[in-house]
Amino acid sequence: METKHSFKDNMYLKLFIEFFTLGLFTFGGGAAMIAVLQNRLKDKKWLTEDEVLDCITVAQTLPGVVAVNMSVYVGYRMKGIRGALVSVLGMVLPSFTVIILVALFLENFNENPYVLGALRGIRAATLGLILATCLKLAKQIICKAREDRVQLVLTAVIFPLSFLIITFLGLDAVWVILGGLVIGVAYGLIQMRREKV
Repeated sequence: METKHSFKDNMYLKLFIEFFTLGLFTFGGGAAMIAVLQNRLKDKKWLTEDEVLDCITVAQTLPGVVAVNMSVYVGYRMKGIRGALVSVLGMVLPSFTVIILVALFLENFNENPYVLGALRGIRAATLGLILATCLKLAKQIICKAREDRVQLVLTAVIFPLSFLIITFLGLDAVWVILGGLVIGVAYGLIQMRREKV
């Protein structure tokens, strides 16, 4: 009885099951997963709303898939390096398995009208998921910026500038993120000097 209880309460198992479920049932890639991850992490009280926003920021700015980066972040916060490894395994195992199966069998169904219809429907739904995630994140960031004057100024400058540069100049997102980092650090240094004077 005691073994069953400890097995049920095992945080490594909880992390694996949570991220395995997310990896298996959340479609649309990292950007579409963000909204689902946000809700799940807050519901489980693993992270606060501000910590989830920080997690998304860190995951977006680092190389790699956003959802995988978030699983590493959460797993590490909960149970260190082992927690991070278990979370990543849970997140990537469903995708890895499904992609192998799809690669094996998709050619046989390539001209199947049902399969093609399903793929078109999933594409459209994914677009909705990504848009909903973007709007939710924008709302959270703007609300957070209202509480902090520095964040408000940086958001008012960097957000439209980033959007225009990526949309009209086609600059790679990496350079935009690095630019935001440099502007943020520079602004922080200026603020510190002003406070010292």
